This record gives sequence, C-alpha cells and structure tokens, in this order.
Amino acid sequence: MNTTESLPPFTGTALGCIRGGRAVFAGLDFSVAPGEALVLLGPNGSGKSTLLRVMAGLLKPTTGKLAWGETGLRDEPELHAARTHYVGHHDAVKPVLSVAENLRFWARLHEPHAGRAAGAVDNALARFGLAHLRDIPGKMLSAGQKRRTNLARLLAAPSPLWLLDEPTTALDRANIKVLENVFAEHRAAGGMVVLSTHQDVDLPGSRTLHLDEFAVFAEEDDQ
Repeated sequence: MNTTESLPPFTGTALGCIRGGRAVFAGLDFSVAPGEALVLLGPNGSGKSTLLRVMAGLLKPTTGKLAWGETGLRDEPELHAARTHYVGHHDAVKPVLSVAENLRFWARLHEPHAGRAAGAVDNALARFGLAHLRDIPGKMLSAGQKRRTNLARLLAAPSPLWLLDEPTTALDRANIKVLENVFAEHRAAGGMVVLSTHQDVDLPGSRTLHLDEFAVFAEEDDQ
C-alpha cells in the first residue's frame, strides 16, 4: 500500500495494557499524523515494546481504543495490517533463505504484482548496502547484516505507518545515517514513523512519548 498524505491520523485513546498479570501502562493517549514521527522513551520494562505491538495490532489493549480517524482498528483490522509495517527488536530473517529471498517474501505479502515487488526489493538492497549479499543465506549474516536486512523490509514492502522497536541495534554510525535518510524520505512522502530507541536518532520535528509517565504502581500497604 503506497504512502499517501490523505490518510487520517492514527490515534490511541485511554490505552491500558496488562501482561502476565501486571499492568504495564494505563491512560495513554497518542496521535500520529502523516509526515510525523513519534519517539517512545522510557526505561526497560516501561512498556515501549508492548505499546508498539499494541499499535501493530499484535496485542489487544485491555482498555482504550486505537483508530484511523473515526474508524476503530476492530472495525477494519485488514486495512490496518495493510497500512502498517512492524519491525520488532528481534530480526525476522529466515536462516535458510537468501537476503533477496527474505525481502521478496515480505514484498509479496504487501505487493502482489511481482514486477513492482522485484523493483522494490532491488531498491531496498541497494539503499541498505546489501546488494553484494543478495544470495547469501540468512544464517551466514552478521548481527549488523541481519539488522539491515530486517530494516530493508520497510522499502521492499512499503506501508504508510512504520513501527520500529530499537531499529538502530547492531548498526554503525554510517548505517544509522542511511536509516535516518530513509525515515526523512518516508515522512516527506506523508509516511508516519513510531520508534523506540536508546540511541540518538535524527528525526527533525519529532515528538516524544515518555512511557514511564503512564506506568501503573501498586499502592503500598500502610504499616
């Protein structure tokens, strides 16, 4: 699905989530409009990864609502899936497939027309410096090469909303710069970026959401 500036904002209202019997966050609101970037901040365990999975539709919030404009995700889950690309903290690289085969797999999920999918894969390989590794099996890649392969999915299978969990892990400064340029181009075309990070990433005009502000603390018994 191509990026477009005509999309409504993607929003969350009064979100709460419980995992493993623990309340991770509550009363959380956010909004991301075309061209915007939102950076999730907070210590480990504050719920950054959980929120990204909720945004992606992989986890259901315990309370609250996710929506595109006035349309809730529960009303059109397939449309949300088509608009969204989630790249988790762990690299989803199939070890027996080559770099190019991994990207073709993801591209064809989003783009059924083989010719356009092939062009997107070639572009993704070139942008992330993977063209010379296109025939190398995933199991032979270094940590940095796996991360770049994972991130290349963003270009191989375009979607308006990018959700990324610690995308700069295992990247050197040069490849972080490549990623920053890809983010800038995506936003300029009306795309949206939401990411968690412990490193500085250049996202001009981005907003921040501090997850620890929505933490739920159990009240201590008075003794």
